[in-house]
Amino acid sequence: MKIFSGSSNPLFAESIAKALNTKLGDIEISRFADGEVFVQINENVRGLDIFVVQSSCPPVNENYMELFLVLDALKRASAKEITLVMPYYGYSRQDRKSAPRVPISAKCVADMCSVAGANRLLVVDLHSPQVQGFFNIPVDNLFASPVLAQTWKQFYSKKEDIVVVSPDAGGTERVRAFAKKIEGASVAMIDKRRQEANKAKALSVVGDVQNKTALILDDMIDTAGTLCEASVKLLEAGATEVYALATHPLFSSSAIDRIEQSPIKKVFVTDTIPLKDSIKKSNKIQIASLAPLVAEAMKRISNKNSVSLLFN
Repeated sequence: MKIFSGSSNPLFAESIAKALNTKLGDIEISRFADGEVFVQINENVRGLDIFVVQSSCPPVNENYMELFLVLDALKRASAKEITLVMPYYGYSRQDRKSAPRVPISAKCVADMCSVAGANRLLVVDLHSPQVQGFFNIPVDNLFASPVLAQTWKQFYSKKEDIVVVSPDAGGTERVRAFAKKIEGASVAMIDKRRQEANKAKALSVVGDVQNKTALILDDMIDTAGTLCEASVKLLEAGATEVYALATHPLFSSSAIDRIEQSPIKKVFVTDTIPLKDSIKKSNKIQIASLAPLVAEAMKRISNKNSVSLLFN
């Protein structure tokens, strides 16, 4: 097994390598004067199982183009099998034709990953589970909920009077599964309406949150507009305090400023996307690492063992 990292999240890749007691492969990634990407693999990979770690986080298009060239270089270097480890899968929100004459971007990107050379995909918390069907290669979708649940238990000792809240109807299954992991928690949902991309309005709370600690659970935080609005609605509905948990901390635009000014006590996120030092220093942000979980999944893939048993 050899592990190569793109430039999107090198610290995460290094943490994976450390967990596997190995080193990252020797790869050179640079830019020509006009911005085009140059990639060169500086060691032999012929006949080997290769893992490429690259999150498609901002700048999304830059990181995807870099990824495609890394995959192509490995394929042309005669690697035996290339597993793409993509902690965050960008363009996953565009998974259907929601309007006339629009692309299904998640499918388009899936095709490009396969054509570039990926033989298998390892991803964390896909925005839509059906995206797995867009690939003609095996897809292992890991869940961050066990790590987030453990982080929450270490932070919050009380078990009673907790309600796990889905920010929309699509996340109710995720919320039910999480509620089971922290024991004794009930479930609620925010009724919201999305008017356009990155603009949604929280209308009301569905479920009993009176005198309870509310945990808003989502797969990602982008602009944090809906998240912060939902926290206000929960307090108005009788919740005593509000926390948030999410896998992918995109934190676009003024997301951090919104969170800092919101009534949310603390936001728990993972390291699938690198965060600026200024964000890491925020008292409201706590990071849980998924590197050990991803490393174990990679080991199981390499040894031809079951990945699903990780979550049983």
